[in-house]
Amino acid sequence: MTGLAEALGRRLGAKITGLRRLSGGASRETWAFTAEPGGRLVLRRDPPGECRPEEMAREAALIRAAHEAGVPVPRLVDHGADLLGSPYLITEHVDGETIPRRLLREPEFADVRPKLAAELGRVAARIHAMTAVPGLSSVDPLHSLVELYDSLGQPLPSLEIGLRWLRAHRPEPAGDTVVHGDFRNGNLIVGPDGLAAVLDWELAHRGDPLEDLGWLCVKAWRFGSPLPVGGFGSREELLDGYAEVAGFRPDPAAVHWWEVFGTVRWAVLCLRQADRHLSGRIRSVELAAVGRRVCEQEHDLLTALGVPAVPVDAAADPVPDLHGRPSAAELVEAVGEFLRAEVVPGTEGRLSFQARVAANVLAMVSRELRYGASQEARHGERLAALGFSSHAELARAVRSRAVVVADVVGVVRADVTDRLLVANPKYLESV
Repeated sequence: MTGLAEALGRRLGAKITGLRRLSGGASRETWAFTAEPGGRLVLRRDPPGECRPEEMAREAALIRAAHEAGVPVPRLVDHGADLLGSPYLITEHVDGETIPRRLLREPEFADVRPKLAAELGRVAARIHAMTAVPGLSSVDPLHSLVELYDSLGQPLPSLEIGLRWLRAHRPEPAGDTVVHGDFRNGNLIVGPDGLAAVLDWELAHRGDPLEDLGWLCVKAWRFGSPLPVGGFGSREELLDGYAEVAGFRPDPAAVHWWEVFGTVRWAVLCLRQADRHLSGRIRSVELAAVGRRVCEQEHDLLTALGVPAVPVDAAADPVPDLHGRPSAAELVEAVGEFLRAEVVPGTEGRLSFQARVAANVLAMVSRELRYGASQEARHGERLAALGFSSHAELARAVRSRAVVVADVVGVVRADVTDRLLVANPKYLESV
């Protein structure tokens, strides 16, 4: 950290104080600090070993273009290709809240919450009116998603069902514009008066503007709220706000297609984040934990496609006789309780966040130790009844149309429910 502060000081010609890494940010590091002169600033940089200077330069250009288009963004202070070996950009600090659960629950945002769905619609329309930035990619999003998914080598029947639906119901594009690519609750700064800034432009590209609206409505970004637009409001409010600026009201069916696409996309991105950890490129408990969130997206996908839920069998496996108690599950549970009760409150910033993630991972492991053997047996029996021996084999059959989706979707739903019982049982109760 001392080396980073010194490098920032040399670059900005300022005294650097209060440098600290912020929680979150699985793909890029985010740091807050104060520069004298310069005030409160924020640094975003690529993690060592994953340097993408061209992408960082494009993000800087996008921030400038967004400001010119009337999109609220932090003011760009500096950017470059090498700060201690990593590309970076520095922006001014913007007052407000970014943590979704606070935005959706804290009383100080009670007055602004009901206005945000329409406001986000208006801001999205301004993003889509931005002047194009050189170098933005323009690819077929469905083809690109399938390529990424296939490259990970983890075929899942649920995602194959989703991809079949997407191919069969694809709407005509609503235009060809700048697309933010990650426009959602969690990449917004909100103050008491409304939206203060749109963050994280690294996934911006050219494409159908409705992609941003569908992504904003993906259930993962509602954080437990029943309201579909980032947990803030209704789809109707979003589309009405968009129409105020864009001059046309998007087709709700087309936005729904992009919402389903976004759900499959987030599942694939969770697989990719876990792959970054498993491959050894970036060893991270956070990335590892994200890999087990895939079943949340599978659950949401099947729900969006109208597949009914199935009952949950939460009967625990017998405690092994040899080792007795505390069982392995109970030992893991005890360590998780220690992390939550002592390490999380006793630390701050990134370390506290990572300790909370680690505690969540241990809770997951404890549940798998309690239920896993029975679940694995049921999984094998369900597949065998269909004539398959693995998830991957069933997934390939769905892709090749060797099976009728209606004949296998009940098994797929049951498997997803079992995985969710281990990964995050509370998610089964969410709307």
